[in-house]
Amino acid sequence: MQILWFIPTSGDGRHLARPADARVLSARYLRQIAEAADELGYYGVLLPTGRNCQDAWVVASTLIATTERLRFLVAVRPGVQSPTAAARMAATLDQLSEGRLLINVVTGGDPVEARGDGLFLDHDERYRLTGEFLAIWRRLMAGESVDFAGRHLTVEGASLAFPPLLPGGPPLYFGGSSGIGQEIAADHVDHYLTWGEPPEAVAGKIAQMRRLAAARGRRLRFGIRLHVIVRETEAEAWSAAEDLIRYVDDAAIAKAQQSFARFDSVGQQRMVRLHRGRRESLEISPNLWAGIGLVRGGAGTALVGDPETVAARLREYAALGIDSAILSGYPHLEEAYRVAELLFPALPEHRERQRDGLRGSDSPFGALAAPRAAPVRLVDA
Repeated sequence: MQILWFIPTSGDGRHLARPADARVLSARYLRQIAEAADELGYYGVLLPTGRNCQDAWVVASTLIATTERLRFLVAVRPGVQSPTAAARMAATLDQLSEGRLLINVVTGGDPVEARGDGLFLDHDERYRLTGEFLAIWRRLMAGESVDFAGRHLTVEGASLAFPPLLPGGPPLYFGGSSGIGQEIAADHVDHYLTWGEPPEAVAGKIAQMRRLAAARGRRLRFGIRLHVIVRETEAEAWSAAEDLIRYVDDAAIAKAQQSFARFDSVGQQRMVRLHRGRRESLEISPNLWAGIGLVRGGAGTALVGDPETVAARLREYAALGIDSAILSGYPHLEEAYRVAELLFPALPEHRERQRDGLRGSDSPFGALAAPRAAPVRLVDA
């Protein structure tokens, strides 16, 4: 399983729903997280997108120069960006990073935010636009000169003067839980992403996507987006989970849930149904905790437990077909080290990577006082 981390361009801190704890997200702090993820052997990092985040393309461009092996999962926004302009940006960053760019295709699930970006389409039409965007994108990345006339997008003589390093372009990641979103994924993308739902729900999604892709003569890979709270013991992990939402009161929950109610994202609706805005019974599946989703949109669940338990839960998802996990934890700098120190040794595929990549100590924390780590050997699944 490829393990990716998260670069928080808003809202990082020790507690949720407590502005006093929010960290100033300076360029230096973001570099610290990216360099830690690079040195610790994470496969890549996800950069968020949206009006409450710093621009992912600008952030990635600054962080690529300070890292060596780390891949950057950066969003394209159909309807906000044109497919040709986005393809030029991607091909440029792919070349300058020496092939370390991954593409996250984000249609968006908040109609209010979409209108703020000048996109006045309903849910299904936004996905139809995404399909046209990707049809143009794929042909551009294949080196074609593209003429395309669609319902929402039209180009004539579109082409890339400087192609990407990888034939066909950087891998495409995409998450969509609606029927039309899944159809678009089956048509175009390489990696289908799901938020952290219970294994039986994830299994159903994967089975459906495999059927859709097979009908088109295609095969997909699958990834999951999760938070993780790992400690040396189960008791410590659950205590850390409760501490994370210590300041989440009923008013904060009501405000967040009211905001989520306007979303037309099926994935967001599925996240809300896991907890229904209630504090009771937040462990929705063994070691899968929905407390973060009380006040955070998007990924709202965390795996909670000791290293062996969290590793066992990840293996359960792997057995279903998940081969990449995009993880995060609050605060993201310290938790990047904690996850590498505690969880990676419990995942056999990471043991050799850690042993070869870190000097001065068997613990990633020892690398803080040691010279820069030797090159990490990244092994693709």
